[in-house]
Amino acid sequence: MRKIRIGRVLIFLVAAILVSFACFTLIINLFKGVGNLITSDKMFVASSNLTVPLYDMNFNEVDKITRGTELIVSDKTTNNEKEYYKIKYNKNEYYISVDNLVKEEKDIVKEKEMYVRSSLTLYEDINSIKIKGLVEKGEKVEVLGYDELNSDGSVDVYKVKYNDQEGYVYGKYLVNNHEDSIKNYDEEDSYQIHKKRGDSWGGGDAGSLDYYPYEKPKFEDNVMPSEVRSLYMNAGVVSSVDEYIKLAKESGINAIVVDIKDNTSPGYPANAMKEYSITNYEKAINSYENYKNAIKKIKDAGLYVIGRITVFKDSYYSKDHPEDTILDTATGKSYNHDGSYWPSAFNRDVWEFNVSLAIESVKEMGFNEIQFDYVRFPDRVKSLEDAGKIDYNNTYDETKAQAIQRFVMYACDEIHKYGAYVSIDVFGESAHTYVTPYGQYWPAISNVADVISGMPYPDHFGKYEYGFKEPVWTIPYDLLYLWGDEFVMNRQSEIPTPAIVRTWIQAYDAIKSPYVTYDADMVSKEIQGLYDAGLTGGFITWNGSSSLTKYKEISSAFGKEY
Repeated sequence: MRKIRIGRVLIFLVAAILVSFACFTLIINLFKGVGNLITSDKMFVASSNLTVPLYDMNFNEVDKITRGTELIVSDKTTNNEKEYYKIKYNKNEYYISVDNLVKEEKDIVKEKEMYVRSSLTLYEDINSIKIKGLVEKGEKVEVLGYDELNSDGSVDVYKVKYNDQEGYVYGKYLVNNHEDSIKNYDEEDSYQIHKKRGDSWGGGDAGSLDYYPYEKPKFEDNVMPSEVRSLYMNAGVVSSVDEYIKLAKESGINAIVVDIKDNTSPGYPANAMKEYSITNYEKAINSYENYKNAIKKIKDAGLYVIGRITVFKDSYYSKDHPEDTILDTATGKSYNHDGSYWPSAFNRDVWEFNVSLAIESVKEMGFNEIQFDYVRFPDRVKSLEDAGKIDYNNTYDETKAQAIQRFVMYACDEIHKYGAYVSIDVFGESAHTYVTPYGQYWPAISNVADVISGMPYPDHFGKYEYGFKEPVWTIPYDLLYLWGDEFVMNRQSEIPTPAIVRTWIQAYDAIKSPYVTYDADMVSKEIQGLYDAGLTGGFITWNGSSSLTKYKEISSAFGKEY
């Protein structure tokens, strides 16, 4: 009897389970059959565009939603043979096309190919600054994937395939169609200014450069002073940093520029030097600890600190990598330009070294800003070029000006990730209405960099430049006012996103006859001329030896109201 009762209980339990399952299945089928109602599910808005249409209950388009938005979908219905889900968004009910919803985040981005709007760097890896190649304006790339979406639905970095090479590119330089990719920014208006200038001196065609707006960051935890008044310190005076800080605090200076790497004068033994240029590493002037301590003292004193790196004039890197340098075709060896050797600005390994050094210096030393100097090719070599006596190792068949602007874009893209600003030093001549023979063109550099620092040292101009009747270095106010007003301000107005102008000033006595002493009054006239011309972003004192004695002699000029 006991076994029979147990058997009956088991039969009852099995029957109850089967009935429950049948009821559950019936309910689900009823929901599916009535209005195609489904259980709520999480999905993502997907498209090849940044936004997707939303429709009201009558299937009229009434709003847009950003791709990548996470939604809970419910009713599924059909209208005009197209399927839609019902969603709630911003407290309202809408329909959205089934085609614009996916379950996996990896499927959100639907574009299969994109076109290059601004010639860009192809990276080896998504988390690396290693360069794999160049993709020119107008070229098509196959989309293989992406890293993450920005808040507006745009892609930060795409994984792409180009000419059988797989790599990574920044999405901001891509567009959806070829027609848009070959356009130039403001093609019928401001672009014509640059196009008409052409290529007068062998530096490149101004019309071949990029003038699309470039977003300039403002870092909340790294606020750049609205006006930066800077002393320059070479790497050899780092041990005397306390005296420079004292002078700065007493004279109205709020920033100090310190050399990270000058030609044959590396500031500290950086790991980037150890990786890319062992001679720079071994020849470092200061120890890692002493250099870091000096930068910390500057920051602790409340001063903005800028790290200066000479880029394409580097004899030590040239010694380590002669294959990356400008070559003398007669000897096959590195070309000697006035006693120094120049890595080629066309060479991407050189780019990587200097940007790697910059990033390390921001992360390890705490620099607020990286200032790149010698962002150019050698000057006064046109006759050698024409005679075929030097070889630039031009891998991608670029113009000089293209290589310079593209380096600046690469540097800004990478250094901005670490919360630091980028400034670029240029010759005063670069503000003229032509591309210089050494590849600097003010509008192309200013449009990308955060800060542009011209070097209009009065004694570097021709004696009677611009038609002046007196040697121009004897009248610094008149010279720098004209340079700033007639040239710089006009170049700044020709681009959509001009950099802050912070100018190098002559803080040494004139080096040619008449040998004028640049005292506090003469330095004040330089600054006043710049400020009256509208260049109020600040100044930097250029004195190659960083003479504390000279700085003290002219210090009354630093804190004046201009």
